[in-house]
Amino acid sequence: MTVRTRFAPSPTGYLHIGGVRTALFNWLFARQHGGQFLLRVDDTDQQRNLKEALAPILEGFRWLGLNWDEGPEVGGPFAPYFQSQRSQSYQRAVDVLLAKGLAYRDFATAEEVQAERAAAEAAKQDFRYSRRWMATSVEQEAAWKSEGRQSVVRLKMPTEGYCEFEDLIRGPQSYQWSQEQDHVIQRADGSFIYHLASVVDDVEFQITHVIRAIEHLPNTPRQIFIFRGLLDDPNAMPKFAHIPFVAEPGSKSKLSKRKIDNYVKRAEFKSMVDHGNQIAQRLGWQDSLESFNPVLVEFYSRLGYTPSAVLNYLLLLGWSLDDKTEDFTVEEMTRAFSLDRVVKSPASFDPEKLMAFQTRHYLRLSVADRAALAVPFLAQANLVSNNEWEKLNSSEQAKVLGIVEHAGDRIKVAGDILQFDDFFTSTADLAYDDKAFQKRLVAPEQAEHLVTEFLKVLQVIAEFRAPILKTALEEFCHRFEIKIGDIIHALRLALTGRAVGFGVFESFEVLGREESLARIRQSLQRIGSVRRAQVS
Repeated sequence: MTVRTRFAPSPTGYLHIGGVRTALFNWLFARQHGGQFLLRVDDTDQQRNLKEALAPILEGFRWLGLNWDEGPEVGGPFAPYFQSQRSQSYQRAVDVLLAKGLAYRDFATAEEVQAERAAAEAAKQDFRYSRRWMATSVEQEAAWKSEGRQSVVRLKMPTEGYCEFEDLIRGPQSYQWSQEQDHVIQRADGSFIYHLASVVDDVEFQITHVIRAIEHLPNTPRQIFIFRGLLDDPNAMPKFAHIPFVAEPGSKSKLSKRKIDNYVKRAEFKSMVDHGNQIAQRLGWQDSLESFNPVLVEFYSRLGYTPSAVLNYLLLLGWSLDDKTEDFTVEEMTRAFSLDRVVKSPASFDPEKLMAFQTRHYLRLSVADRAALAVPFLAQANLVSNNEWEKLNSSEQAKVLGIVEHAGDRIKVAGDILQFDDFFTSTADLAYDDKAFQKRLVAPEQAEHLVTEFLKVLQVIAEFRAPILKTALEEFCHRFEIKIGDIIHALRLALTGRAVGFGVFESFEVLGREESLARIRQSLQRIGSVRRAQVS
């Protein structure tokens, strides 16, 4: 038997982090068993789903490296893989169920069904449809149609006994058939309900394992009933595994993009959102919080997170190998993954832990790789000449490499490179932190004099490398009998216009000799301008 798993996204335009975790478990299970992973698009709800909204979802899978063997864009032997294009298959299935007496045409109006429901509630009884309007003959169908009634197709569920099956995560499951309703599988307009379409696709696509979120567990009895009606071989029934959902931060409730306004009230979630917004604002993105937030995979791909960090975090969100292993290559997680180590209870989404994964995975990359990842962000901000590393000129490459190396863990995602946009700004366009400039360069009596004198030292240094510059400043401080703190902050302001950043000597090195000297001269001129303005 070839293992075949599937993930069935609805094309809403967003790829939910919880959905990706489900897809990852399906992908790993298939890959571990040498099987196949399919993508099937559940677009039966035409009011809610737009076909063009599928693109961000597929892009999210590609970014994570979760390739699919059959489905949209790659095709396959069971195409089409869009439910909206599979109506003929669903109609055939409905016809089979009707012919076997496992379904029936029901001509009740919504009001008549609601009246029965209300009567059951009034009597404090469980509601179960009476089948009063179930057509039992062609003649009866014709008579009710002549009255203007429309029909739906309902499953004719058993009223006695139990539906029993083994869940690969949760163990033996048992449901009373008497608690199941006669579920609608085809609407009056001829369209098909998800529960039918999903089973028909699993049958025709020869799915062997249905690995999905726990909220689908109550749907399983009605789907098993449909499977039994459609499968010629009972042994072809897929095995079921229901994984826990991803919970809200610090909660056992399901994580939802509709609750973002509540999540940002938590400090750790707000911190992640604010961090993303800093990058987004620098690039002029106009996304709403609803469409750009940590619940969605696109948030991470657009900001420059590493796919390996996101995958590893999601892997351990409800699964573990042991109590110490946290980092896996794709090959290692494929070998290690098993359904029997999936936990049964919800795992809370933890932004701080995800960022810890990201920092660790990002800093594990070489400086050259991190620099290459930063280039597209610099290009979007018009700070470099091209969005591809290989097409940058040598001075641009040197500058990016220097910033990435010296910034260290100040750059946690590739988009953080934009914190250092002052290194790409021309001297004339350099923006200054006015408050810090006043504090470090204007107010101190000696600052202007010390910077002017150190400029003389810099002018005779031919090679602007951090160790050489550090030695030069130490000798300067000794000669002038000052502490390094008396000048180092002033130098940083003169160089970058900011009060904080990575090392001053490294900043000199990244900017280079000519640009460094030009910036210091400009800052000295600005001191005079500020003082004159204050006097006037």
